[in-house]
Amino acid sequence: MTLHTEAEYLAALRQFDELLDTDSGNTAALLPLRDAIHTYEKAQDFHPGPPQTIAGRIEVEMFRRRMKQKELAALLEITPSRLNEVLKGKRQINLDLARRLYQKLQIPADFILDAA
Repeated sequence: MTLHTEAEYLAALRQFDELLDTDSGNTAALLPLRDAIHTYEKAQDFHPGPPQTIAGRIEVEMFRRRMKQKELAALLEITPSRLNEVLKGKRQINLDLARRLYQKLQIPADFILDAA
Protein backbone atom coordinates (compact mmCIF):
# COMPACT_ATOMS: atom_id res chain seq x y z
CA MET A 1 0.00 0.00 0.00
CA THR A 2 1.32 3.43 -0.97
CA LEU A 3 -0.14 6.82 -0.11
CA HIS A 4 0.33 9.54 -2.72
CA THR A 5 -1.85 12.45 -1.62
CA GLU A 6 -2.76 14.18 1.60
CA ALA A 7 -6.36 13.04 1.14
CA GLU A 8 -5.21 9.40 0.98
CA TYR A 9 -3.03 10.02 4.04
CA LEU A 10 -5.93 11.48 6.05
CA ALA A 11 -8.21 8.63 4.99
CA ALA A 12 -5.55 6.13 6.08
CA LEU A 13 -5.26 7.84 9.47
CA ARG A 14 -9.04 7.65 9.95
CA GLN A 15 -9.08 4.00 8.94
CA PHE A 16 -6.18 3.26 11.29
CA ASP A 17 -8.00 4.93 14.20
CA GLU A 18 -11.19 3.00 13.42
CA LEU A 19 -9.30 -0.30 13.36
CA LEU A 20 -7.68 0.53 16.68
CA ASP A 21 -11.03 1.42 18.23
CA THR A 22 -12.66 -1.85 17.19
CA ASP A 23 -10.17 -3.73 19.39
CA SER A 24 -10.74 -6.97 17.52
CA GLY A 25 -7.14 -7.90 16.81
CA ASN A 26 -6.90 -6.45 13.31
CA THR A 27 -3.13 -6.75 13.28
CA ALA A 28 -3.08 -8.02 9.72
CA ALA A 29 -4.86 -4.86 8.54
CA LEU A 30 -3.06 -2.48 10.91
CA LEU A 31 0.54 -3.28 10.02
CA PRO A 32 0.47 -2.42 6.29
CA LEU A 33 -1.58 0.68 7.04
CA ARG A 34 0.88 1.74 9.74
CA ASP A 35 3.80 1.24 7.35
CA ALA A 36 2.12 3.24 4.57
CA ILE A 37 1.37 6.11 6.97
CA HIS A 38 4.94 6.09 8.27
CA THR A 39 6.39 6.05 4.75
CA TYR A 40 4.19 8.97 3.66
CA GLU A 41 5.11 10.99 6.74
CA LYS A 42 8.81 10.32 6.19
CA ALA A 43 8.57 11.32 2.52
CA GLN A 44 6.76 14.55 3.46
CA ASP A 45 9.30 15.29 6.22
CA PHE A 46 6.44 15.28 8.70
CA HIS A 47 7.53 16.16 12.23
CA PRO A 48 4.61 17.05 14.46
CA GLY A 49 5.50 19.18 17.41
CA PRO A 50 4.52 18.40 20.95
CA PRO A 51 0.82 18.73 21.74
CA GLN A 52 -0.31 22.23 22.67
CA THR A 53 -3.60 21.30 24.34
CA ILE A 54 -4.53 19.38 27.45
CA ALA A 55 -6.48 16.89 25.33
CA GLY A 56 -3.47 16.34 23.08
CA ARG A 57 -1.16 15.80 26.03
CA ILE A 58 -3.61 13.35 27.63
CA GLU A 59 -3.82 11.41 24.36
CA VAL A 60 -0.01 11.23 24.18
CA GLU A 61 0.09 9.87 27.73
CA MET A 62 -2.60 7.31 26.88
CA PHE A 63 -0.52 6.20 23.90
CA ARG A 64 2.71 6.02 25.89
CA ARG A 65 1.07 3.97 28.62
CA ARG A 66 -0.91 1.88 26.12
CA MET A 67 -4.13 2.67 27.96
CA LYS A 68 -7.67 2.99 26.74
CA GLN A 69 -9.87 5.88 27.80
CA LYS A 70 -11.70 3.71 30.29
CA GLU A 71 -8.44 2.63 31.94
CA LEU A 72 -7.13 6.18 32.08
CA ALA A 73 -10.39 7.42 33.56
CA ALA A 74 -10.03 4.82 36.31
CA LEU A 75 -6.45 5.92 36.96
CA LEU A 76 -7.54 9.55 37.17
CA GLU A 77 -10.55 8.55 39.30
CA ILE A 78 -13.06 10.22 36.97
CA THR A 79 -15.88 8.82 34.88
CA PRO A 80 -15.08 7.71 31.34
CA SER A 81 -17.72 10.12 30.02
CA ARG A 82 -16.03 13.06 31.77
CA LEU A 83 -12.66 12.10 30.29
CA ASN A 84 -14.27 11.78 26.87
CA GLU A 85 -15.76 15.27 27.18
CA VAL A 86 -12.36 16.71 28.16
CA LEU A 87 -10.68 14.98 25.21
CA LYS A 88 -13.31 16.31 22.79
CA GLY A 89 -13.06 19.84 24.20
CA LYS A 90 -16.63 19.85 25.49
CA ARG A 91 -15.54 20.25 29.10
CA GLN A 92 -12.79 22.30 30.69
CA ILE A 93 -10.61 20.82 33.39
CA ASN A 94 -11.06 21.96 36.97
CA LEU A 95 -8.42 22.29 39.68
CA ASP A 96 -9.05 18.77 40.95
CA LEU A 97 -8.49 17.19 37.53
CA ALA A 98 -5.47 19.44 36.92
CA ARG A 99 -3.96 18.14 40.16
CA ARG A 100 -4.61 14.53 39.12
CA LEU A 101 -3.05 15.10 35.69
CA TYR A 102 0.02 16.49 37.43
CA GLN A 103 0.28 13.78 40.09
CA LYS A 104 -0.75 10.68 38.17
CA LEU A 105 0.44 11.43 34.63
CA GLN A 106 3.34 13.75 35.51
CA ILE A 107 2.10 16.41 33.11
CA PRO A 108 4.00 19.56 34.12
CA ALA A 109 1.93 22.04 36.10
CA ASP A 110 3.09 24.97 33.96
CA PHE A 111 1.83 23.18 30.83
CA ILE A 112 -1.54 22.54 32.46
CA LEU A 113 -1.87 26.18 33.52
CA ASP A 114 -0.76 27.52 30.15
CA ALA A 115 -3.05 25.20 28.17
CA ALA A 116 -6.11 25.58 30.40
